[in-house]
Amino acid sequence: MIIPTAKQIKEIDAFTISDEGISSIDLMERAAYSLTDAITSQWSTSTPIVVFAGPGNNGGDALAVARMLICGGYAVKTYLFNIASRISADCKEEAERLKSLGEGHLTEITSTFEPPELSADTLIIDGLFGTGLSRPLEGGFATLVRFINSTGCTVVSIDVPSGLMCEDNSSNNLESIVRASLTLTFQFRKLAFMFDENEMYVGKLKVLDIQLSSSKINSTSTPYEYIEADYIRELFKPRVNSGNKGTFGTAMIVAGQYGMAGAALLAGSACLRSGCGKVMVHTPLLNNNIIQIGLPEAIIHHDYNEKRFCNPISSDTRFDAICIGPGIGTHTDTSRALYDQIRRTRCPLVLDADALNIIARNKEWLDFLPAKTIITPHPLEFQRLTDCKNDGYSRLKVAQELSESHELIVILKGHHTAICLPDGRVYFNSTGNSGMATAGSGDVLSGIIVSLLAQHYQPSVAALIAVFLHGKAGDLASSTLGEYSITASDIVNNISNSFRDLLNM
Repeated sequence: MIIPTAKQIKEIDAFTISDEGISSIDLMERAAYSLTDAITSQWSTSTPIVVFAGPGNNGGDALAVARMLICGGYAVKTYLFNIASRISADCKEEAERLKSLGEGHLTEITSTFEPPELSADTLIIDGLFGTGLSRPLEGGFATLVRFINSTGCTVVSIDVPSGLMCEDNSSNNLESIVRASLTLTFQFRKLAFMFDENEMYVGKLKVLDIQLSSSKINSTSTPYEYIEADYIRELFKPRVNSGNKGTFGTAMIVAGQYGMAGAALLAGSACLRSGCGKVMVHTPLLNNNIIQIGLPEAIIHHDYNEKRFCNPISSDTRFDAICIGPGIGTHTDTSRALYDQIRRTRCPLVLDADALNIIARNKEWLDFLPAKTIITPHPLEFQRLTDCKNDGYSRLKVAQELSESHELIVILKGHHTAICLPDGRVYFNSTGNSGMATAGSGDVLSGIIVSLLAQHYQPSVAALIAVFLHGKAGDLASSTLGEYSITASDIVNNISNSFRDLLNM
């Protein structure tokens, strides 16, 4: 599903109205019915409700919901904030419809506002501002948002939490954004919802289908997409029944300084579980027994240094893809070996963990990474690599620029991991959970990626499938263990179930 901008959403709304031959308030009513259904499915008529409506169409949505809830037997107090005496035509019409139910259902605020006393079980519906907001809230509205956040009540935001802008919040006033418990958004996820720091404002998210024009949606061009199972399923190649281990590729994994053999075990195990025919692990001599016992299916390729990666592999003709980085450390000898290995590598390449930390100290190396190299930084690694600002939107824009300018595939890890492709497209992942924020999880992801590369998937396709499968394996682990108890090994152990679930095997 595409993630359009606020401007594009407005265009899709307008096209839907024109194409269906309806009025804008008819579409507003349709949206309000969806909102009301979602609210009444979770809260009974015994729940006291307070609605805060702004002067635009988001406020009109809120007023329509208030009317429908009242007609459904709910006790609702509604406040319409019309401070500047400029409300949209549809909001004004919805206010009149609400007033028609009788006196006492709507209080219009034109100057000062005395906040009501709210009980702990009150449900607040936030309909102050939606996708049209383009600057931080200030003055009375900022004060109102702070009041809402101070109540401790459950808050449902309509479309977008008031104060949160749809895309860039890097210069926003974060104290003036509603902290919703639940956001009921229309038709599309918004780009701002993809960034980890905005989770505290969005809360739980539910996307409501309000039947906007499918033809207009399909013809809308945006670089951002949200990937789900159906999309990933179509990317798989059929597995050849007559194939042998050579058919399914050989992967080389350079991992694990002495004391970090676990990184090599995790990456190697994930690689084998992801369909690769043969896995070779290049690791220091002192890791030999650990790998031989812990991963007997792998072939060990010894580095002649006992404790760290110091000797680049002389030829890549024996393998189809290579991953470098998990647990290798950042010693000077290792940095030199990494430089040499990158310069001589001609097959598909994945760089992770310490490989990225080394490159962060030698940023000019980015200029000679092979085209379509996949890098997998978490936010702190990416900040070291690029010196970008520490907010999701800024980080994403820099990742897009890096991907395009250096022809890299940047997997920017997070709750909604972003896969940035050299052609400017960005795919946000839909799988995964907080239990995956555990040591070794990234090593598992790298193992899955290099396995798919070795099986001759195009790098962009390998990245998309791997990220989805990795998150899915984490979700399956969570379903039995809970998010508190997941380890990276649990993710590995659920890779096979992830494949089976996705491919309906």
